[in-house]
Amino acid sequence: MKNVGGIDRALRIIVGLALIIAALMGEIGVWGWIGVVPLATGLLGKCFAYKLLGINTCPLKSRA
Repeated sequence: MKNVGGIDRALRIIVGLALIIAALMGEIGVWGWIGVVPLATGLLGKCFAYKLLGINTCPLKSRA
């Protein structure tokens, strides 16, 4: 079940890509590779930290 909404997903993808690009260009070093996490959660629409905290920014509810 997805728990990351539209604006949240877009921001995660943008931040993730920016961090990875900065790491590739040598601007921020290896810490930029942490951008893989927001990029992956943005693309998948699932955030395990949100699940643990009971947060859901996705407006659509799954039919179970």
